[in-house]
Amino acid sequence: MPDKLTNVTLITRFLLMGFPDDQVLQRLFAAFFSLVYLAALMGNLLIITLTTTDQRLQTPMYFFLKYLSLIDICYISVTVSKSIINSLTNSHSISFVGCASQVFLVVSFAGTEFALLLVMSYDRYAAICCPLHYEAIMNRGACMQMVTTSWFSGFVYGSIHVAGTFSVHFCGPNIVHQFFCDIPSLLTLACSGEQILEYVLIIVSFCFVFVCFTFMVASYVFIVSTVLRIPSPQGRFRTFSTCMPHLTVVSMFLSSVYIAHLGLNSKSPSSLNVFMSVLYSLLPPSLNPVIYSLRNRDMRVVLWKFFGEKVTLSI
Repeated sequence: MPDKLTNVTLITRFLLMGFPDDQVLQRLFAAFFSLVYLAALMGNLLIITLTTTDQRLQTPMYFFLKYLSLIDICYISVTVSKSIINSLTNSHSISFVGCASQVFLVVSFAGTEFALLLVMSYDRYAAICCPLHYEAIMNRGACMQMVTTSWFSGFVYGSIHVAGTFSVHFCGPNIVHQFFCDIPSLLTLACSGEQILEYVLIIVSFCFVFVCFTFMVASYVFIVSTVLRIPSPQGRFRTFSTCMPHLTVVSMFLSSVYIAHLGLNSKSPSSLNVFMSVLYSLLPPSLNPVIYSLRNRDMRVVLWKFFGEKVTLSI
């Protein structure tokens, strides 16, 4: 027991060893991550700019989309930026506090995004199923309260998980077989039997997520039943098409959460775990702007106008 306690006091830093310790490969990973990060940054900043400045996008749906893009920027910045710096400097080290901060921010932003996606499904329900009361239900004050609640719940969620993860004693080596600090990888370093609290929190979290997901499914059941009562095929298609970007983003987000959950079942490090981490860290923030730009008619119109004016001015 004294040896274990001594090891605990010595672990002040972790080594992020998700990628091979080869300088050429490190540069390749840094280049790939930099390209994806810049694409995600530019895409989400473009959506924030358009939804803030264009008068046609001053509706609750785009108000929530603006904050979704802001969350995506924060989410990808927490994991990818540190990995890029480590690859370029050939350093794998992260401090104990830095690792805890990374876990807190990643989980907080993921929780906030899920809460916001739930709010956006309610917005689509109110718009399609209660059109006469939509402006009263989704007024400016209510929208701001929903966004604030989403951020608050996300940070509470992150605080609970970082407390559960770092309440354990780390008996193993300080090598994290990931490119950022994630909960499954850290739990493999904990002393035997001390991961119970975090596992309980994870189970409770999944139960809560399932309840929220049930409400989300219920809202879309009402939406589909309302859409099917529209007599015109064009009207049905036009109405339901406003939900398609949100449905696509929700499916991708929940898939990435499921992929992250698969890492809990793996006791040994593998390239597959790292690949799954790359997917759920990079895919949603990078593709969300593309999905909302290509699948949303209003966004396409505003984008064409925006880039058309830029081309005209340049000529």
